[in-house]
Amino acid sequence: MSEANGKLGRLLVAEDERAQREALVQFLSARGHEVTGVATGEQAMERLAAETFSLLITDLRLPGMDGLAVVRRAREIDEEMGVLLITAFASVESAIEALRAGAHDYLLKPLIFEDVARKVANLLAHRELVRENARLRRILNEQDPGPEIVAVSAAMQDVVSWVRRAAASRATVLITGETGTGKEVVARAIHHLGPCREEPFLAVSLAAVPETLVESELFGHEKGAFTGAERRREGLLRAAGRGTVFLDEIAELSLPAQAKLLRAIEAREVQPLGSDRSIPFEARLVAATHRRLLDRVEAGTFREDLYYRLAVIQIHVPPLRERPDDVPGLVQRLLSRQAQRSAVPLPSVTAAAMRALCQYPWRGNVRELANVLDRALILADEGRIDVEQIPADVRSAAGPDLDLEQAIDRFERGYILMALRLSGGNREKAAESLGISPATLYRRIERLGLKGAESGRSKP
Repeated sequence: MSEANGKLGRLLVAEDERAQREALVQFLSARGHEVTGVATGEQAMERLAAETFSLLITDLRLPGMDGLAVVRRAREIDEEMGVLLITAFASVESAIEALRAGAHDYLLKPLIFEDVARKVANLLAHRELVRENARLRRILNEQDPGPEIVAVSAAMQDVVSWVRRAAASRATVLITGETGTGKEVVARAIHHLGPCREEPFLAVSLAAVPETLVESELFGHEKGAFTGAERRREGLLRAAGRGTVFLDEIAELSLPAQAKLLRAIEAREVQPLGSDRSIPFEARLVAATHRRLLDRVEAGTFREDLYYRLAVIQIHVPPLRERPDDVPGLVQRLLSRQAQRSAVPLPSVTAAAMRALCQYPWRGNVRELANVLDRALILADEGRIDVEQIPADVRSAAGPDLDLEQAIDRFERGYILMALRLSGGNREKAAESLGISPATLYRRIERLGLKGAESGRSKP
């Protein structure tokens, strides 16, 4: 039998009167809840430290640690847990004190069990609402969608094809590629195209997490599990729900942590630090690295069994220098995003500037391109980005801005002008100095638009 709103939970009842405690446990268990009963505040704290509960129901007067102290400690351990206080000593002061201590509601003795059932249902529904709001905040705050995948080149079209295949499954994915190629963008695309896109996408760079805290970050910990662990933490694998956990720089994981991650993947459960219980998780794992993991496997610094567990689906993101066809699309996407963030109009990019951007061998890949465009946007002149707004090394790598015919015409025009000026505008003398006939010189003057050069009026 289910409660109102269909919410069931794990309940802890702290009541020193045995008959009252057993009656509550029996009544709530009959309504489908998993209920544990204890007689003292100390016993309640032992249970709360060892297990996770949805709701605490505690008497105000308990032997030893009283109900208010239990409420305060319980809220420190798990701030999402609902708390219902029961008391035979009705007063406005005790009610206010209970609410200040962290209780969500209270009931007076003698208890009417239907009132208890209604309060329990309301508090469980409230807890679910709090968790849902927290989940949505994580999505809004932590999931910056970034630019969509630009796939003009054949290489990136192949990446998109693999992204769609990966999104249709729950298999683990290993994304490889140089730093800055957009591995996290690919991971987010897999999540966004999958059936659990409404669940959180939680990302962590394992290279940025101290080795001593990696297990806590991934698997969670209990309060007091180590120095500084002042409250319980779920860990990313549980906090993501049925969403995605993106493990960037997976190659930097230590061998002991690799062993624990392997066990978690195989068993689909984690054991938080400081706990003797294993807890199931449903998150999908996507890992990434810029290193060659097989080289690490051969060197003995990365577990071979973990490698094959992670690389059920493997996607390689090629460097930007191997896919110049994608540069114009990336330029527009990155500029659009940065202009929106800076609240400025989207600038245009001249053909010369775009040619330079396409020909530069982006060693830092998309990340380097984004930095160059951020700078260019600041320097943009009248809503236009030209070569002057692009760093000199990018401009110089672009090569000549003329094709061969244009370069020949420019040289010939300048050379003929010089000969005409040295001859005082006399075409016959100029032709003789150039080693061509006057008729040939005249035809070339016509073709190059140099009429009037005889008097020096023409400009190169």
